[in-house]
Amino acid sequence: MIKKDIFVAFASITLLLLILASCRSAKYLDDDQALVTEVAMEGVSPQLKEEASAYISTEVKPNSRLNLTIYNWFNTKDGKYKRDGIRNVGEAPHVLDSSLVELSANQINRFLQTRGYFNAVVEPHAIVRKKKATLQFNVALGQPFRYGNITHQATDPVIDSIYSRSVLPYSKAKPGAQFNSGDLLDERERLYNKLKEYGYYEYLRQYMRVGIDTNTVAKQANLQVDIQNPSENSKHVIYYIDSVSATVRLPYGQAGNGKPKALYHSKLNIRYKDETGRFKLAPMARYMYIRPGMRYNLKKEIQAYDRLYEMNGFRNVKINYQKVDSNRLHVAYELTPRPVMANQVEGEFTFSSGMSGFNVGNTFSHRNVFGGAEQLEVKLRYGVLFDPRLDGNLASKIFNNDFQIGVNLVVPRLMTPFENSSTGTYGLPRTTFSSTVQLFQQDGTYSNRYFTNTLNYIWYSDVHAQHSLTPISIEYRQGRLNEDFARRLEEEGYRLYIRSNNREYFGLGAQYAFTYNAKRLLRLEDFNYFRVGLESSGNLLGMAANLFKFNSSPEGEKLLFGVPYLQYAKAEVDYRWYKHLSGNKQFVLRFNGGIAVPYGNNSQLLIFEKSFYGGGMNGIRAWQARTLGPGNYDRRGLQNEQLRLNLRNLDQLGEVKLEANAEYRFRLLNKFLGAKLNGATFLDAGNIWLLRDNEFTTSGEGTFRADKFLSQIALGTGFGLRLDMDYFMIRLDAGLKLKDPQFEGSDQWVIKEFFNATEFKREFYEARRPDRYNFIQYNFSVGLPF
Repeated sequence: MIKKDIFVAFASITLLLLILASCRSAKYLDDDQALVTEVAMEGVSPQLKEEASAYISTEVKPNSRLNLTIYNWFNTKDGKYKRDGIRNVGEAPHVLDSSLVELSANQINRFLQTRGYFNAVVEPHAIVRKKKATLQFNVALGQPFRYGNITHQATDPVIDSIYSRSVLPYSKAKPGAQFNSGDLLDERERLYNKLKEYGYYEYLRQYMRVGIDTNTVAKQANLQVDIQNPSENSKHVIYYIDSVSATVRLPYGQAGNGKPKALYHSKLNIRYKDETGRFKLAPMARYMYIRPGMRYNLKKEIQAYDRLYEMNGFRNVKINYQKVDSNRLHVAYELTPRPVMANQVEGEFTFSSGMSGFNVGNTFSHRNVFGGAEQLEVKLRYGVLFDPRLDGNLASKIFNNDFQIGVNLVVPRLMTPFENSSTGTYGLPRTTFSSTVQLFQQDGTYSNRYFTNTLNYIWYSDVHAQHSLTPISIEYRQGRLNEDFARRLEEEGYRLYIRSNNREYFGLGAQYAFTYNAKRLLRLEDFNYFRVGLESSGNLLGMAANLFKFNSSPEGEKLLFGVPYLQYAKAEVDYRWYKHLSGNKQFVLRFNGGIAVPYGNNSQLLIFEKSFYGGGMNGIRAWQARTLGPGNYDRRGLQNEQLRLNLRNLDQLGEVKLEANAEYRFRLLNKFLGAKLNGATFLDAGNIWLLRDNEFTTSGEGTFRADKFLSQIALGTGFGLRLDMDYFMIRLDAGLKLKDPQFEGSDQWVIKEFFNATEFKREFYEARRPDRYNFIQYNFSVGLPF
């Protein structure tokens, strides 16, 4: 196996060679050509420079060094570029072209005029040395023009009223403000949308015209806004919906399995035809917001498109209009269904702490179970982790394996025993029935059987605000410790650990989560994200136990069907601040905290599944999941090597979690293996703690204390690569430990041992074998960490 330091050295040398090779790329050009290596712009502010640079032709911007090097590897011969047989890899050299430079200068000048610099002058210069060109655009901005007198006129008095009431108060074009053509475009778009909402089906953006007068007063632009009538009419016409039809089309080239339907639904007042014979009208009509008798409304049309697509049963939705009178419209919904059944396979590899493994999953979907685009999902997942330090063949080296099967039924509406007001205005409401079975086995240590049933509702109170309520969550778990392992734990005094893991329990609880701005997570803009989750279990059973006198176990726990039931409360908060820094650059700050409190029937312990853990690919990435904390906990305190091996990932759990992350994201390459390559640098901090000492942290080293928790914060930094395929992202993060709280005092700053790690790792291994110390933790996953 290749050592990590050799791999890092090899990667660094390779990257250096690529950079050096790209610096010599101009040698392949003809003598009368020059490679553009630098572009500068003088005379503008940094913010304006960033925007203006977008108008420079891509063909005269510097190449990506890596992409140009790859192009040169495949498309050069005998010291020259090939004339034929050119391979479409990398990026061809951007050669100086005076016509493109002049075009770029003109484009920059036009852009500056849209920002109010009507007298701006842009002069391009090119400096060529040794077949390398530096472009410089010298800009003389002059004084910007500002808005002067602004008047508006609408021939139609109704339009004038709508403009004055719904558009003008929100306009950014105010007297004294710097001229910006974007303000006028925004105003025209707002008026267009408002009039379309009020029923003006035939209104066009071109009816609003803006006259700009810059000759009356120096450096002042007077505006005259005119909203004109159609040439063939004295006013704009409000349209009403006369009739509605809905048709489910057979996909091209397919034959229907069911009998086609054709009917008129008198209650819904919709004429319906289903060529597939599989769909019912009522579940779909709930989200066909444009109905007979109402005014035409573009906003409701967009909402109908969104909800019908979100049902996930249709690959194509069309809403067509046909004039049937001077102000009447017929609306025709046409829906083409997606394939009824689908299957998806996914997987990932894991590498950490000398162990490796994989997770593989399969999801089968049926998208129209009961005729209303209800979706049935059957999910299978299997994961295994191998420990090469175990003796025997490959099967004998399995450290743990995990098998899960789940069945979900998603209904695109709220199925409640009472009337509800959720119309899907801001998002598709859903009801989900879910059942899951999990079988976990850790070699020679622990096995777990876990069964859950839940009923979940999701709805939206705002375009950015999502609510998730699980009023019923039923779970049953049977955990068993290996007999020999349990006996050794008993002999060594770990009775509490045996009690918390070698047990059965029954849970009846509820959960609620509120999420704000989840739909904006993949956008490059400024926003805040917030999520709070609340969970409790056993309150109803606790009251029932007092009323009906449930039986008790020898430990004093109340029993339901002969099994103890859970009582706990849990809360978790996730707050993030996203800042767009122009282009493809973004900065993210995140805070994630939580607390879980066991009480009542199990006040002395919190079950494994509800505990917090530190580390992992979406947390503090310099640590493998479940290898950080709690507090200052050091596994050296465990008495022997076999116990440390058996307890791995089971003794580092907590009831309090505090975590903070900072990440800077940027674009590395626009073209890389058919995708875009992004980079990220990050700093992670945090830990987990216990609310009270347990069998492992008897000295209080893992218990949360206000006067010492700051000294127990772990710090990690690192770099990440993200392959952006548009529809999904592959991520590789490398986290480096800076401060490790398992050590004492200044020894926590382990980064000082990074370049002299051999002796440090040897001492760590001798004191904590078979645990090994890794300064760098690699995380390979799909999707962003947050």
